[in-house]
Amino acid sequence: MAIVLDYLIVLWGFIMIGLMGIGGFFMFRKFLKKLPKADGRSDMDWEEFYMEKTRHMWQEKEKEFLEELVSPVPELFRDVARHKIASKVGEVALRKNEQTITEDTLIEGYIVATPKRDHKFLRKKLEEKNIDTTPYEHLFSQSRVDYAENWQERYPSGR
Repeated sequence: MAIVLDYLIVLWGFIMIGLMGIGGFFMFRKFLKKLPKADGRSDMDWEEFYMEKTRHMWQEKEKEFLEELVSPVPELFRDVARHKIASKVGEVALRKNEQTITEDTLIEGYIVATPKRDHKFLRKKLEEKNIDTTPYEHLFSQSRVDYAENWQERYPSGR
């Protein structure tokens, strides 16, 4: 009986070390996002800036569409994903000098803000809504790594 208890304690120790390692990994990633870049602002500062600057531009229809797009993200990470995507959509809208967030801008911002593996879901969702993906192929064809830095200069909107 004592040997079983010893094994349970060792197992519990490994589980706790694993969980602390996972938590530390995510805390370190957040720390890296908070570090200031060359312009003096961090990635999180820019996300917050674009969210505040474009909060009034969102209409209910676009908010609901954004909710549909982030629905496959696990609930634990959904708020972070929604915030990141919405801030990138806001950045796209400001660069296009729009007065409101449009469906077109939302799709462009989603493509730019998400990794390539998430684009399959977006294509499926756009097909369900009978939205043509042809205008976005130049963004789909690039991986996130290719257009995360300076994407606005390299891929100007053709519309």
